[in-house]
Amino acid sequence: MQTVQHLSVTLHDYHPRTADMREEVLAGLRERQKTLPCKYFYDQRGSQLFDAICELPEYYPTRIELGIMETYAEGIAAALGPRVLLVEPGSGSSLKTRLLLDHLVEPRAYMPVDISRTHLLTAAERLSRLYPELEVLPVCADFSQPFAVPEPKRHAARSIVYFPGSTIGNFEPNAAIALLAQLRRLAGRKGGLLIGVDLRKNRKVLECAYNDAAGVTAAFNLNLLQRINRELRGDFDASRFMHRAVYKEVQGRIEMHLVSRENHSVTVAGENFHFRENEFIVTEYSYKHTLPGFAALAAKAGFAVEQVWTDDRRWFSLQYLSVC
Repeated sequence: MQTVQHLSVTLHDYHPRTADMREEVLAGLRERQKTLPCKYFYDQRGSQLFDAICELPEYYPTRIELGIMETYAEGIAAALGPRVLLVEPGSGSSLKTRLLLDHLVEPRAYMPVDISRTHLLTAAERLSRLYPELEVLPVCADFSQPFAVPEPKRHAARSIVYFPGSTIGNFEPNAAIALLAQLRRLAGRKGGLLIGVDLRKNRKVLECAYNDAAGVTAAFNLNLLQRINRELRGDFDASRFMHRAVYKEVQGRIEMHLVSRENHSVTVAGENFHFRENEFIVTEYSYKHTLPGFAALAAKAGFAVEQVWTDDRRWFSLQYLSVC
């Protein structure tokens, strides 16, 4: 880890090594069902594309979650309590965070955690200017792995982990439990977790959200191949792949694929991989939960659901969990 002073904030840098990315990418491509880790979507370009996805008319989660925040912000802030340290894994542009910070009582510090260093610094500096009395402590890290939490200058009454969006859905059940346990450790004994959980709904709504008409999600998916080319000496030809997202009813999840248009071979970090026509790489899962199902999942990680806020159609939920 290193600390780097950057304009108005100090970055705590645990950015994954290129060697770690290489090992994970190669391991996924060697599998019978090829996969790529979705966390590597988020280089600078990928983070910008995801911000654009959040503005799309088909992509309901961001819009609905913001509506829930606007409607219930006072009650949410009351549940979290005063003088908190707010830790946000996968913070991205920290858009929703501003709504929360505007209603929290005397927050002690805000700690955005993101794997995209440039995007993280831009967002942290913006927040530092908007909230000059708030200590902003950016941490560049893979939040699914343990990392040290910097100590704020002012003592916090408790730590609240803020995990909005539907990121928990990217993890298969056992991995989701492990991640929730990691977030529980971040929150500490007296802490809590405010988490966004996408709920099950009509297949058409779900598939449209991940197959937008403008092709932004397709560009986001294909950008992963371009990042591998740049950072791991790959020679993927993105034009030989197409984006696809399908809802798997039995598993209750969206699957994002990169589908090979033809038979061809690719080299990554000196290793050769063959693709058949219509063979696909799984790049992301996005599980959709029921309220009882998610409560059971959280309990296995040591959390109890205290309060749930949803939209009128119950498409999305924001949930406050306490440490058991």
